[in-house]
Amino acid sequence: MDTSSSPHTDRRAEALGDLRVLPDETLSSILDFLSPRDVARLACVSSVMYILCNEEPLWMSLCLKGASGLLQYQGSWKKTTLLHNENLPDKYKEYQRRPLYFDGFNSLFLYRRLYRCHTTLEGFHADDGNVERRKDLSLKDFYDQYDAKKPVMLTGLAETWPARHKWTTDQLLQNYGDVAFKISQRSSRKVSMKFKDYVSYMEVQHDEDPLYIFDQKFGEVAPSLLKDYSVPHLFQEDFFDILDAEQRPSYRWLIIGPQRSGASWHVDPALTSAWNTLLSGRKRWALYPPGKVPLGVTVHVNEDDGDVNIESPSSLQWWLDYYPLLPDEDKPIECTQLPGETIYVPSGWWHCVLNLETTIAVTQNYVNSNNFEFVCLDMAPGYRHKGVCRVGWLALDEETYENVRQSMACYSDWSRKEKRAKTIKDVDNVNSESTVNGASRTYSLWKDGFSYDINFLSMFLDRDRDHYISPWSVGNSIGQRELREWLSKLWIQKPQMRELIWKGACIALNADKWLECASKICSIHNLPLPSDDERLPVGSGSNPVYLVGNSVVKIFVEGGLEASLYGFGTELEFYSLLNEINSPLKKHIPSILATGIIYLEDGTFYNLTWDGKGVPDVISKSNLIKTKCDVHGFSFGIWGKKQLEYKNAGMEMDGSDSLGGHSSMWPYMVIKRCEGKMFAYLRDTLSWEDAMNLASFLGEHLNHLHLLPHPPLNISSFTDIEHELSFTGTNSCGATVNYKSSTAAEWGLFLRNLAKMRKNVSSRLTKWGYPIPSNLIEKIDEYVPPDFAKLLNIIQNLPSGACKPCSWIHSDIMDDNIYMEPSLACSTSSGNTEDASMGDHGHLSSYDEVKSWRPSYILDFSDISIGDPLFDLIPIYLDVFRGDSDLLKRFLESYKLPFASPISKYESTEGGQKFARLSYVAMCYCILHDENVLGAIFSIWKELRSAKSWEEVELKVWGELNNYNGFP
Repeated sequence: MDTSSSPHTDRRAEALGDLRVLPDETLSSILDFLSPRDVARLACVSSVMYILCNEEPLWMSLCLKGASGLLQYQGSWKKTTLLHNENLPDKYKEYQRRPLYFDGFNSLFLYRRLYRCHTTLEGFHADDGNVERRKDLSLKDFYDQYDAKKPVMLTGLAETWPARHKWTTDQLLQNYGDVAFKISQRSSRKVSMKFKDYVSYMEVQHDEDPLYIFDQKFGEVAPSLLKDYSVPHLFQEDFFDILDAEQRPSYRWLIIGPQRSGASWHVDPALTSAWNTLLSGRKRWALYPPGKVPLGVTVHVNEDDGDVNIESPSSLQWWLDYYPLLPDEDKPIECTQLPGETIYVPSGWWHCVLNLETTIAVTQNYVNSNNFEFVCLDMAPGYRHKGVCRVGWLALDEETYENVRQSMACYSDWSRKEKRAKTIKDVDNVNSESTVNGASRTYSLWKDGFSYDINFLSMFLDRDRDHYISPWSVGNSIGQRELREWLSKLWIQKPQMRELIWKGACIALNADKWLECASKICSIHNLPLPSDDERLPVGSGSNPVYLVGNSVVKIFVEGGLEASLYGFGTELEFYSLLNEINSPLKKHIPSILATGIIYLEDGTFYNLTWDGKGVPDVISKSNLIKTKCDVHGFSFGIWGKKQLEYKNAGMEMDGSDSLGGHSSMWPYMVIKRCEGKMFAYLRDTLSWEDAMNLASFLGEHLNHLHLLPHPPLNISSFTDIEHELSFTGTNSCGATVNYKSSTAAEWGLFLRNLAKMRKNVSSRLTKWGYPIPSNLIEKIDEYVPPDFAKLLNIIQNLPSGACKPCSWIHSDIMDDNIYMEPSLACSTSSGNTEDASMGDHGHLSSYDEVKSWRPSYILDFSDISIGDPLFDLIPIYLDVFRGDSDLLKRFLESYKLPFASPISKYESTEGGQKFARLSYVAMCYCILHDENVLGAIFSIWKELRSAKSWEEVELKVWGELNNYNGFP
């Protein structure tokens, strides 16, 4: 370490050497990427490094990056980091060395951070601001004047809440001191603190951006808190409340924080609106209208999947360092919120909050009829519209901007200068009435021509990206399947809102495009056209499906054209096999009425009848198919599909590659409509006896499915696949596989698929995030084997050859792919059970009372594949049975087939006994699954969120399999 101590000497150059050319801010940013141990070592290099490496904001960041689970502050962030994250020996825990001090070094960057850490806000200038305040506002006036238009501060909405006097720090400490609440901090990790520990932290901390309780699950960990407040009458309408608790995106938060804490600049998720009620303390709010990105904020929108990432200074830093730089005309709309007041933040508005003292608040986000279309817009695939909604014209390149400018002559001033409305009066002054297509509509024309109007913003949707095949942003509030289910439920349960729901579905689902396509198919096959009630695709699957009269029209789009052709061809090959051998399964699968390809050419739809055999000219001439296919038999059958699956295994698919730039050709299938109801709609009404009968039914018919013969894999065809995929005789995990038999080759492909999926499993699970515990994600490499031949030792006896063949597997038996019918005579409105008919979306319109239901059909074989039968247990156990072990036992009693080879489950294998456990194999499949299976597991077994190991999860979820012998 350098020893220079002269007060007149600038020690920076000598202490940093060649690093002196980097500013202190850059050096601090570099340190933030290091591990705590490396930072501690670097502190010994020189005096300036010692100063930089002992900064509390740095150690706070290092601590939170490595922390997970419960956190307890130890008086300084360095000590907290070393004790919580580094597992120091006990003899070092109480050791504290006095800090060293050095003169001859000055840093404006470090001084500003130090100032922000220790400044107090008692004297912070906080007037009433310029947000309008209203009391006793009627629902009609709120809808007419503010909803989805502009913010307003409301008084009197919380006067009767018990929370008004119960939500103080002292009372919460008394009642909830040992309850752990989630902490908001800039890290993907999930950190929580017991409330008593958090209060202790608040009392001693001197942080620039203090920890902030921001808990969306407070109602689950402390249910009595929900009794202390109620949703104000102005915000009762919420379209998300139609979803089950586990499906609904996060929407309510308990917010507690000391002065200097707060929320940095952001737009609320999915462009929802929000209300926020303050119970104690004072908050300073700053707001900008949609499209007015605040100074100092950078918005990144991923061009592949539309994921939005916002970089913003902390709220305190913004007010201290950026706010003073703004001219008066560019300052935000502002206000100070006082206890008992509720602020309303409209959809798409930027807002930033600074706590002027310790505050306690509750907030909820919601979707109603006025912001519903904006929420659907934000969930649509693509990226440009998401950027425009947040930063206006700055999201567009020059060419796009000029194209929009020329096509929107009705907007007058097209300056791209960054301007901001200062007051609500300014906002009101730029509203004007315009008429588009004969409809009177209010546009917010802000000074640069930007309009937060759904018709205007929809112009920026990427029409070439289809909802069903485009990548889905991990930042979206709900997934693709959940979105389709949400819209379907709204369509059924809110018939009076169907015109609005249809508009949203056209934005998010391209519903108008698929309705036109389905209508053409109906016309071709002399089917009735979809009625007004049948406009929306049904279910939550990845292909548009329409219920039309006594038929079901399914359009294959999942994965793009190439993948959908193989899905279509494989399903037809499977149906052909069922007919050929007259399987008992046949009578429980809906019959096919028509199949073909519909394609768009020069604006006109054409149809080609096709049974899946051969390669139609319209396909061969298009040069869209990249994978080699046999021109005889089922050209797009199961082994061609497997070749495509293994080529794409573990890859992020965006659909565009498979489309080859085209999106105007779709295979389709018309099948007979089933009588009865989807199990998904009956689940909560079924008796236990009916549920057990369903388990037996599924066991029996999965037995039939898994015993079906399948086309053998031709060894020469396998050689072609090997060449195509650049595989050698050794798999990517290093296990030698003997391919002298087609059965062994089938398992070899299966192993390679698992190996490719393993490569990015940690990053995939990290993206999915909650409720998957982050500490378990870190342990995947030590749990999931690198050599999958060992994993399958109980299924096949490599390298001497597989002891049993792969099987047909459905892959997707979920609650919306099972149909039920009345099992006994029942009363109907007509008095005749024969007259019962299907209503909207699988509902029987004529059944008034049904005492008992029996399973009748298994639906949707578009995901049919060949692999390990154990895969089919995953959706059945987790989605259909919801983790009920008694239903699983009944299923296994009826299934009767072995999942493993006759090798004793107690036989020792390299790596220990885990390879001999069926539960271990099933758990590995869950971890590697390309769907968020783990999210379902940790939602069903919430207690496993605190599990310390994957073995603990495995035995809790799949332990019953270890008692199964699999023989009649």
